[in-house]
Amino acid sequence: MRRVIVSGDGVAVVSAEVPVPGAGEVLVRTAVAGVCGSDTHALAGLHPFIELPYAPGHEVCGTVEAVGASVSGIAVGQRVTLEPFLPCWECKQCLAGRQNICERLRFFGCAHDQGGMADRFTVDQRRLHVIPDGLSWEVAAFIEPLGTPVHAVGLVGGVRGKAVAILGAGTIGILMIQVARAYGASRVVVTARSQASRDRALAFGADAVVDATLNAAELVRDALGESADVVFDCVAEQSTTDQALAMVMKGGTVVVVGVPPADVTIPLPLIQDAQLRIQGSATYLPDDFRESMRLLVSGEVDVSQMVTALHPLDEAAAAFTDAASGKHLKVLLTAT
Repeated sequence: MRRVIVSGDGVAVVSAEVPVPGAGEVLVRTAVAGVCGSDTHALAGLHPFIELPYAPGHEVCGTVEAVGASVSGIAVGQRVTLEPFLPCWECKQCLAGRQNICERLRFFGCAHDQGGMADRFTVDQRRLHVIPDGLSWEVAAFIEPLGTPVHAVGLVGGVRGKAVAILGAGTIGILMIQVARAYGASRVVVTARSQASRDRALAFGADAVVDATLNAAELVRDALGESADVVFDCVAEQSTTDQALAMVMKGGTVVVVGVPPADVTIPLPLIQDAQLRIQGSATYLPDDFRESMRLLVSGEVDVSQMVTALHPLDEAAAAFTDAASGKHLKVLLTAT
């Protein structure tokens, strides 16, 4: 079968043996796999947790082709999506239901010997969710990335009636807008560097947009008519950290949603004096996946215009180039 490998030499499609599902595992034939920002950052050497070479593909959907011994609740022929983090199930965090911050966490498609950018893969059945019948493959490919903003909103206790700022208008930023709207935010303002990204944010439901290269904190406060109750930083670098802390209200929360490419510094006196909360948001949990599916089925989150490029698996290198170009919102690879 084919498998994509990302290394210091670039993106290649190599030949690999078809994996055999062990006890408790499922063999899945890939239908679609999304190229995540973390994939392009890893290729560029900018991801803090992914080492090259690696087998990419954690935003993946496919069809169950075989099941190993002791598998129950998952049947051959079912369409499934993958919750890609691989917990130990035994540590303090796992036992408390926080498998996303497992103390011995591995991650399928990032820090694992397999990824979903392949014809087939095997995975623990506990990592799979059955896709609702009404969702196409292209829509189902958003279940995993949508789980990220759903989880982030849950960590702050919801956004109903709150003034929300979102920094960044990539895939996660656009999904963040729609989740904030679905959950009743009073006003949503988005910052982005390019005019194309700002236009896109408006098209997907932002009340106002701000040029991130200008005095973003002041402009966001003006657009909100107040300071932000919650800021979701979907970029997570020094400039956006500074902006987020400058625009949030006293007693407010800054949620770090994006994966930071490097360390940042923070003004600790401001954090203390304004009683600010900086909240990390790490991936999602099973309930977040179920909520993602509900939002997509109900149409409260509409991703029908978000796929801007489709490539067959053999064109993985071109898909990564598209995803890194800044010209596309979501790039998908198709393996069927």
